[in-house]
Amino acid sequence: MTLKQQLTDDMKTAMRGGDKDRLGVIRLIMAAVKQREVDERIELDDVQTLAVLEKMVKQRKDSITQYDAANRQDLADVERAEMKVIETYLPAKMGDEELDALITAAIAETGASSARDMGKVVAAVKEKAAGRADMGVVSGRIKARLAG
Repeated sequence: MTLKQQLTDDMKTAMRGGDKDRLGVIRLIMAAVKQREVDERIELDDVQTLAVLEKMVKQRKDSITQYDAANRQDLADVERAEMKVIETYLPAKMGDEELDALITAAIAETGASSARDMGKVVAAVKEKAAGRADMGVVSGRIKARLAG
């Protein structure tokens, strides 16, 4: 079952169960996926759908930060609830050991030796860790590894 089919099935289940909050978030996800498909005139596969979900989580994190700074706990709580639902569709995050092993393999694979080669390593890791690692953290680790 593809991720889009799972979302559709979960939307139907939420409708039948009367779970309005979950239904609203799933509809937001489906709308974002559909928007990207229409904009790019393509049918999204699971990897591209995961990219949409990751973007939505990042947007929620940014909003939470801004709402907390503005002392708007009510709005921050709504964003946190939405983020929890979105994260249920993302694969489990990689552990530190697994991530370090992946970075080591990517450095060896690309032959990277300095910070100039960072782009190649990030691209290699991003391909293998799709949706399972925060690329900001990964980027920092790669930079540290190549610098020292």
